[in-house]
Amino acid sequence: MNKYPLWKNLLLIAVLIIATVYALPNLFLQDPSVQISTTTPCATLSKDALQRAISALQINHLTYKSASIGKTNILIRFHDIDTQLEAKDLLKQVLGDQYIVALDLASAAPKWLTSMGAHQVKLGLDLRGGVHFLMKIDIDSVLTRRLKGSVHNIEEELRNKRIRYTGIMQQHQGQGIMLRFRDAATMQKALSLLNNNFPEFKWKTRADVGNQLVGKLLPNALQKMGQYAVEKTMTTLRHRINELGVSEALVQQQGKDRISVDLPGVQDATQAKDILGKTATLEFHMVDATHDAASVAAGGVAPPGTTLYTYQGRPYLFKNQIVLSGDSITNAEAGFDPTSGRPMVGINLGGGGEALFERITSESVGKPMATVYIDFQSRSIKVNGKEKIVYKKKSRVINIATIDSALGNSFQITGLSNPQEANQLALLLRAGSLPAAITIMEEKTVGPSMGKQNIHQGMFSVGIGLLLVVIFMLIYYRFFGLVADIGLLVNMIFLIAILSAIGATLTFAGIAGIVLTVGMAVDANVLIYERIREELRNGMTPQAAIHAGYERAFVTIVDANVTTLIVAMILFALGSGSVKGFAITLTIGLLTSMLSAIVYTRAVVNWRYGGKRVERLSIGIRVKGKE
Repeated sequence: MNKYPLWKNLLLIAVLIIATVYALPNLFLQDPSVQISTTTPCATLSKDALQRAISALQINHLTYKSASIGKTNILIRFHDIDTQLEAKDLLKQVLGDQYIVALDLASAAPKWLTSMGAHQVKLGLDLRGGVHFLMKIDIDSVLTRRLKGSVHNIEEELRNKRIRYTGIMQQHQGQGIMLRFRDAATMQKALSLLNNNFPEFKWKTRADVGNQLVGKLLPNALQKMGQYAVEKTMTTLRHRINELGVSEALVQQQGKDRISVDLPGVQDATQAKDILGKTATLEFHMVDATHDAASVAAGGVAPPGTTLYTYQGRPYLFKNQIVLSGDSITNAEAGFDPTSGRPMVGINLGGGGEALFERITSESVGKPMATVYIDFQSRSIKVNGKEKIVYKKKSRVINIATIDSALGNSFQITGLSNPQEANQLALLLRAGSLPAAITIMEEKTVGPSMGKQNIHQGMFSVGIGLLLVVIFMLIYYRFFGLVADIGLLVNMIFLIAILSAIGATLTFAGIAGIVLTVGMAVDANVLIYERIREELRNGMTPQAAIHAGYERAFVTIVDANVTTLIVAMILFALGSGSVKGFAITLTIGLLTSMLSAIVYTRAVVNWRYGGKRVERLSIGIRVKGKE
């Protein structure tokens, strides 16, 4: 009785060894480091870049600990933070805009550990220090653009099928489209066509008001459009964060239209706010040279299909057709025009739309084309006593140039005022444009000293809680208390190993979850031990009492943990960042505590008492039994 088979003992030992390996990196310190990567995604680095970086450090007498090159980045470790900061500024100047130089804290764990995928637990913003932004996305603008595109597609479908309509318009507030027809028969033909080709709308006829056909977007279509906008925004923000040179940033959705961005290690929020908050993109338009822009600027009406712009103090008419948009740009690098010596941005295309761009430019040789920089700015206004965010589109003409020849997949943008503007424009174009305007609703900076204090207090609380539980269990349950303490240690190893393996970010709230887990981890053992005591008092033999204690307490343990687990899952689903951190550690802690408290503690008890004649158990009471 009370003996595990050999295979089960070996399995438990193997699982514990694996967990220990993945938890080990957290015992090592971190080295202040600089990480170098290319601006081109997934590009490999050459040894020349590593040699240039090392030479620059040696010439400027900056001592480094080690330098290594990986598949996608170069990592240079330093002995202190001051040298790390000096090295970052130096390497940015030496390597130029082709490389991203980022501050990092690299684990000092041995290579054999990291090669197995064992890494340290990432520290959240409240522990490491940095900048936090909460951003709101203008979902309405995404829906409006989608409706505008649907109107254009519907017009083409009706024309192709020779179904005549007298009017079509977009209904902004109703998320729908309204069409008018001359007679009911034509309206019915259109209804059949639209039901088949545009199923994301619910179409309804209104013959009572003049043969109208109204289509409203279905709720699931609205939800998909909004979610797409959020996911596209998150992807673009991650690209921009990479360009900023921030490692281990956290970008996550909060609610249906908000995104939380944590930038650990960043103390200057100005540049981050300026880069992340811009909806910037480029549009290329042909200049309308057939109409007089000066007379339109003097008070006339712009001809259909054109818009009035001002460039270098002079009015210009641009055709509304977008020849090329920023979505087609795959890479952009700042530099200087070899002819004029002025700042420029080299553009590479590959995201679609290149064929149209090449065709129009080949047909327009000798004609002027304009590059327009588009951005949105938000501001708060009060409507009926309630605060509302409104967005204003800002357009700025960067340059107007004559097309000398057909433009292909690469060309240059000139006319930029200074190198800083060229660098920022190149960064934004590389990262991609946002699908909708965003507003920074909340901005918070956490200092590194506060992070250290949080880590110290959090670890101190974990240590005190663990020590008190260990002492209490030893005094109250004797040897079985020692077994419970061993189970507690195993539980902590599993908890840290899983957090490291899944790449979870540990926050101060997460530490609170660990503290709670420490307190709850022995609950299962208390239930088991009290059941064993009860069976001993009822005259059961020690071996039978051990068996009954573990078997009969199992259902109670599962019930107690499942109710807590349900609450933790609700917190994770509905909570924000800090609440999610608490829920993650609590959920993992509950699962690992059941494994350690039920399986591993019984393995130790079986090793001590299993298969032997036992007259007394060291469980805190003096009750004898017979084998």
